[in-house]
Formats: sequence, structure tokens, C-alpha cells
Amino acid sequence: MARYTGADCRLCRREKMKLFLKGSKCDGPKCPMESKPYPPGEHGRGRTKESEYLLQSREKQKAKRVYGVLEKQFRRYYAEANKGAGKTGEALLQILESRLDNIVFRAGFAHSRDAARQLVRHGHIEVNGRKVDIPSYRVSPNDIVDVRARSRELTPFVVARAEAGSRQVPAWLEVISSRMRILVHSLPERQVIDTPVQEQLIVELYSK
Repeated sequence: MARYTGADCRLCRREKMKLFLKGSKCDGPKCPMESKPYPPGEHGRGRTKESEYLLQSREKQKAKRVYGVLEKQFRRYYAEANKGAGKTGEALLQILESRLDNIVFRAGFAHSRDAARQLVRHGHIEVNGRKVDIPSYRVSPNDIVDVRARSRELTPFVVARAEAGSRQVPAWLEVISSRMRILVHSLPERQVIDTPVQEQLIVELYSK
């Protein structure tokens, strides 16, 4: 399975902003963005001419990195969003938000999307009573996402139960922490998606 295996903190530095890819580390003093808030590499501190194409490209890269999606899959998501009704950019974000790894992360069962992907891949998650180990699996409204019964006493889920209530869960999801269950009431509208991405720039890039 193709995936990015480099340092997550380099991705944040390249985008010149915290993408919160490492969970609680991003809020602490050990976050590299605190001491090196500039792109990595020999020319990281140099001045870059910010053309329209560069801004659009960087916005696409930012979205890919936040959700942990590689280029080929991201293009497929865009093509699907472009075929549907409504605004393409909003549909694209809705598709990304409906990924199972994102649902596990949004519910507070993992401190980062990377950790959520690992939990899904290791077979700890069920959707509507069936084990799903594909992080890119797309949930639908009224789906029920559970932590498998035999996995609920593993450390990540014990920690998640202990921290229940300390993390804000989006209104389109409902978490029943005592049962380690997530109820998907709907898919999110753009105004409730807090991902720091200007999706219209992505649409402009792919429309060229």
C-alpha cells in the first residue's frame, strides 16, 4: 500500500503552518514549527515568488497532507466531486471527511489521522457490524462505527475513553464512549469543516 513514510513535521514546515499531523506534539514546545517556522532544505529561508499556480499547488498539497492522501487517490476524489451536483470544492472536502480513518480521528479515538489509519489497518474497527481494515473506506449517513469488542481494552482505546468529553466532536457525529461507538448522523456541510484549506484554489488548479 503506497503511503508517505517521511517525517510528518517536514510537511508542516513546507506548508509554513501547523497541520496537526502528530497529535499532542503539535501543541507543545517540541513541535519543530516553534523553532523552525520555515520550509526545510538548503533554500528554506529564501524568498519564493508566490505565483498564482504556486498558491493553488500548495493548497492542494496541504489538503493531501492533512488527510494523508497521495496524488493518484486525490485526483480520483476530485474527479468524483467534479461529476456530482453542487460545488466541487465542498464535495471534495466532504469526500475526504467521510473516510473511515478521518471518522475515527474526529471521534477522538486517535490523536492523529496517522494513528487512526493504523487502528483501522490493524482490524480494530467495524462498520455496521463488519470488520473494515481499509482506511479509505467511505462511511455513509446512518452508519454505525464500532471498536471491535476484543480491542476495547487496548491502550489507545482506554486512553480515548478516559479523555472522552475533553475533545470536541463534530455535530454530524455522535460518540457513545461507554460502548466505543460512533453514530454517523450525516455528512458534514462546508461551514462545519474546520480544515484550513481554500478548496476553491484546488478547483482552479485542476480546471486549467
